[in-house]
Amino acid sequence: MKEEKPEPKVLVTRELLPEAMEFLRDRAKVEVGAVGRDLGREELLAKIADKTGVLSMLTDVIDREVLDRAPGLKIIANCAVGTNNIDVPQARSRGILVTNTPGVLTETTAELALALILAVLRRLPQADRFTREKKFKGWALDQWLGKDLRGARLGIIGFGRIGRAVALRATAFGAEVVYHDPQRVPPDIERFYKTAYLPLDELLKTSDIVTIHAGLSAATHHLLSKERLALMKKEAVLINAARGPIVDEKALAEALAEGRLWGAGLDVYEREPEVEEKLLSLDNVVLLPHIGSATYATRLKMAMTAARNLIQGVYGARPDNLVF
Repeated sequence: MKEEKPEPKVLVTRELLPEAMEFLRDRAKVEVGAVGRDLGREELLAKIADKTGVLSMLTDVIDREVLDRAPGLKIIANCAVGTNNIDVPQARSRGILVTNTPGVLTETTAELALALILAVLRRLPQADRFTREKKFKGWALDQWLGKDLRGARLGIIGFGRIGRAVALRATAFGAEVVYHDPQRVPPDIERFYKTAYLPLDELLKTSDIVTIHAGLSAATHHLLSKERLALMKKEAVLINAARGPIVDEKALAEALAEGRLWGAGLDVYEREPEVEEKLLSLDNVVLLPHIGSATYATRLKMAMTAARNLIQGVYGARPDNLVF
């Protein structure tokens, strides 16, 4: 009788949605690192030691120290588009595959970015609080005056999938769209999205709204520095639904507090989950808890994509979403 091979051992650092967990448990021996919280550093180091694969979250730092603890590791399946939490070159040097979940969260994140834009422009959270506090005494001509998206210039930093999806939505609202990206897209793509390329500093100087959709790297860390934030119009709005460290958060808080920027909307933070203290007391910023992709359908797609990548990798197949 042929002996069956043992199921590969995999670590899921934080419990996924039920459908994805069932998929994994049918195909591998699964250990869940944490439920309802992030996995601690020491826990990660201990639990990954005997694993063939790990399904990680963007909050898990997979660096040389972690990789040293897992000599049998074949794959790191990140449940995120970005992989800045993983030392990808170090993993590659050891023959460890790294995957992500591209495409599945594009539309949902673009919708959230647009929601943030509208919330800031029309001061929706502030008006909601005003109403809940029973301060609303009737309609007034000058009450809660905001800004129009129609006719405004929207500057998009990072013109990949999400940036382009935001462009389509913004033009439907009547905004003028410009973009900056390290690689200018071909003219036919610009025509399709009704947009024009601008150098970064010119985009910052001339845009009424700036929204960030770039990936985090050494080149984009503090891309919006104190000096670059100072280039923006006093009446401008900054939106960040990409990665927190792209913006100098302390400098942003100071600019908002001093009235050098009209408003901001943030879904991500430089030192997540910590938020710059000064931002918490400002009424001209909308703060969200990193929910850009947070619909059930999209988060399930992310989890299933990461789970399939993981199973493909531990069984020696080429994963669908290999990071090159």
